[in-house]
Amino acid sequence: MDKLAAAFFDYENGEQWGYQAEEWFHAASTIKVAVLLAVFGAVEERRFTLRSRLHVRNRFLSAADGRPYHVESARDSNSTVQAAIGKTMTIGELAHHMIATSSNLATNLLLDLVGVAYGRCMLERLHVEGIELRRGVEDERAFEANINNRVTANGLIRLSRLIQEGRAFAPEASEKMLEILHQQEFKSGIPAGLPGPVRADARVAHKTGEISTVAHDAGLVFLPERKPYALAILTQSSPQNNRARDVVSRISKVIYEHLTGSMCRSEVSGLGNGGQGKRNE
Repeated sequence: MDKLAAAFFDYENGEQWGYQAEEWFHAASTIKVAVLLAVFGAVEERRFTLRSRLHVRNRFLSAADGRPYHVESARDSNSTVQAAIGKTMTIGELAHHMIATSSNLATNLLLDLVGVAYGRCMLERLHVEGIELRRGVEDERAFEANINNRVTANGLIRLSRLIQEGRAFAPEASEKMLEILHQQEFKSGIPAGLPGPVRADARVAHKTGEISTVAHDAGLVFLPERKPYALAILTQSSPQNNRARDVVSRISKVIYEHLTGSMCRSEVSGLGNGGQGKRNE
């Protein structure tokens, strides 16, 4: 593993910990949680509702040069939104597909609707440091110009906590965002690290992110008979290394065992290439 970061905050006892938690990573699809926050901010301001309908198209302007680009259907993880091109979908439906099935087309449609500048302003207004929103997804010219969305493990923890604690908008808006995050369909990261018997009863509100060189997962883990914990795991490796998903699930397992009392504190602090863990006060 070329690069690794992890962080958690436990609502059960207030414990928080991080390893390389302020290091920047390419966000991949974890940036979609920031887009979700911006969408709900615009709903809160009554610019539209989740029932409002949006024309589905596949034409966007690059953050690098303003020239058009489109989302390749073969590279998108969702066919439902692609099949709706030329029709309309509700904002709520697009938000669901952006998170649950990680639709890149849904993401760009929603980001175009609210605007990148608005999304950045929302993060700043809510004091979410460690999340940098700069462009839509699949913008290859922007990628080549090094205009990328970036995140830190601590930034994703701050974002998860903001939603869980209802500090962004009205309580019902936070509950709706959590509901959407609970619908995540990709389970090979944080959920896979939970023991089988626990996994059946646990609920994980999270967002994965994966491209050729990174595999991330971040969100909230709800276990029976205890308060939840927020967890973010970021990895970066060479395209030839296909073990990144396993690394994410293994770290999820270590942190679960620590927080539920089956692992000593020193084992958690030794995560990441045998390095020294750092507690974030």
